[in-house]
Amino acid sequence: MIIGVPKEIKLQEHRIGLTPDSVKALTEKKHEVLVENNGGFEAGFTNEDYLKSGAKILKTPEEIFKKAELIVKVKEPQMNEVKMIREGQIIYTYLHLAAAKKLTLGLMQTKSICIAFETVTDDEGRLPLLAPMSAVAGRMSIQAGAHALEKNQKGRGLLIGGAPGVDSANVVILGGGVVGENAAIIATGMRGNVYVVDKSIKRLEELHKQFGDKIIPSESDKTDLNKLISECDLLVGGVLIPGAEAPKLVTKEMIKSMKRGSVVVDVAIDQGGCIETSKPTTHANPTYLVDDVVHYCVSNMPGGVPRTSTLALNKAILPLLLKLANQGYKKTLIENKNYLSGLNIYKGSITHKGVSNALNLKFCDAYELLKQ
Repeated sequence: MIIGVPKEIKLQEHRIGLTPDSVKALTEKKHEVLVENNGGFEAGFTNEDYLKSGAKILKTPEEIFKKAELIVKVKEPQMNEVKMIREGQIIYTYLHLAAAKKLTLGLMQTKSICIAFETVTDDEGRLPLLAPMSAVAGRMSIQAGAHALEKNQKGRGLLIGGAPGVDSANVVILGGGVVGENAAIIATGMRGNVYVVDKSIKRLEELHKQFGDKIIPSESDKTDLNKLISECDLLVGGVLIPGAEAPKLVTKEMIKSMKRGSVVVDVAIDQGGCIETSKPTTHANPTYLVDDVVHYCVSNMPGGVPRTSTLALNKAILPLLLKLANQGYKKTLIENKNYLSGLNIYKGSITHKGVSNALNLKFCDAYELLKQ
């Protein structure tokens, strides 16, 4: 199979779809890999690295989209990339379509096969291809939040860990999944007062066993969220409904109740955000103020650490990619229900219920379409 890896063009996105090691794994199986010139440079991978791994370097994305049967990206196709996608071409990347109707309609018109990293599951219902970037974003959320709390960033002027004789900052993490767990790792390491809010008692018990008294687990149904948010210094939004738009758990009124200079980091912004006052930002201009509360809502947080992110992501995405290349998408998806859950759009039809429900578009059963 001919596999294309274009350079990412989203603003301040420096990751790349495949590492040289992943390219080598594909070329050893006699697949042809086309990488755009200097596509991995910002992540620390040179053209020479890719050539040594058996890739061919092409100058333009147009050449790659024209020749490749399967496109591997990191971020969702931008609209000028959508124009290059061919009918029947496989697109393998993060899509986050529930919060992107224009993109969804554009991809439907291409009649391509769109497989989203973020909705591939495993036998336990987890999201193994989303997990590595959620882990990175969770850890970055505290790092970004700590920076935003500094006075010259319009924050409260607080150090998360306090100082001798000075109380630590209150950190509230919404969601105890991969984002929440990794945020807690860094927040507890910084010696913050860390609250983790989740609806699952079982998950909270797991986190309490992991962190002990370093966190305060809080069951969402029994927690006065208004009070907790009004008293916090750093609020991290890490809730997720696979494939669907994130629920708005924090209202404008809750934001108004927060202390001047407190900070919100909405990691769920890729899926629309879980905070009512959130809107996507970039690494170049990451924050804005609402009611004197600093909002950090960068929609590609892991892009800020592209080498770590690319290496972590490739370990997760390579097994499915090898199967797609070795045996074709139909056999791969039909034989594995977990891989099939990654199919979001198939030749003009929406095949993921979370996306169809969020965008009010017709849902079509993926298995039935593939069997035709």
